[in-house]
Amino acid sequence: MLEEVERWLTRRSWSCADRPLEQLLAARSGDPRRGSVSVVLPALNEAATVGDIVRTIRRELMEKVGLVDELVVIDSGSTDDTAEVARRAGARVIHRDAILPRLPAVPGKGEVLWRSLLVTGGDIVCFIDADLKDFSADFVSGIVGPLLTDPSVQFVKAMYDRPLGDTAGQGGRVTELVARPLLNLHWPQLAGFVQPLGGEYAVRRSLLEQLPFPVGYGVELGLLVDALHTVGLDALAQVDVGVRKHRHQDGRALGRMAAAIYRTASLRLSRGHLVRPELTQFERGENGFVPHTYPVDTEERPPMREIEEYVSRRAA
Repeated sequence: MLEEVERWLTRRSWSCADRPLEQLLAARSGDPRRGSVSVVLPALNEAATVGDIVRTIRRELMEKVGLVDELVVIDSGSTDDTAEVARRAGARVIHRDAILPRLPAVPGKGEVLWRSLLVTGGDIVCFIDADLKDFSADFVSGIVGPLLTDPSVQFVKAMYDRPLGDTAGQGGRVTELVARPLLNLHWPQLAGFVQPLGGEYAVRRSLLEQLPFPVGYGVELGLLVDALHTVGLDALAQVDVGVRKHRHQDGRALGRMAAAIYRTASLRLSRGHLVRPELTQFERGENGFVPHTYPVDTEERPPMREIEEYVSRRAA
């Protein structure tokens, strides 16, 4: 590990207990420039979990202490009751397709996160995955904390243990097999991030609006790499929030995720084009193995500050 990264780990890695809520509230009340906080949950068929997450954030961080200013669920086309469950729990729910309708939406998590900037107003934007189980408000307050108390911090990732079923520490398979080797080999300054692909992170809007967004699974790696090049390692940080439990993907879905992440990395390494941005996987059928070919996410949305509607909205 680079000496620079070792120093960074001692200066920019914290526990959520390092900044109790009282300290965060005092920081906001003492300096209005510390900024308002928007929490965004991208959701696709997460009716089983989204309600508990929304209720916890509303109860613990909005009604009790007023740390979070707005809570928005972006529904990206759920076929279950995700939208209604989230709405009843107290979130503002917006369908992905209702945001920036002049630009047809494409499937993908990154697409939803990018569009969320147009319908939120917080100076700090906190992204939380909607499939978390046993959710704790520490996931939000922990990663928002450094942004409220240290003006030099721009981007904060959550770090946590990720069990796979009953086995501790075996989650995050794509991280260990794809993302971590890529980062260590090509962006060694980012080797200190425990969960580089984690979906829980908080970022200053002023940084997010400068960054392109990969539309699919590559969004977390893309934002992290681009943030490094935009603001430097010392503006990035991570906070330990405990244990993350969520719904796990099957092996084929992980393969598609890995391909999108590799594609995102390759674009940032060369800004070139792969000859064949597709991934073929195999599934046993009655007469042997059957190939299934899937497109790999290749599209990226431009920095939000280049979108006319966003500029007009922020100027209003």
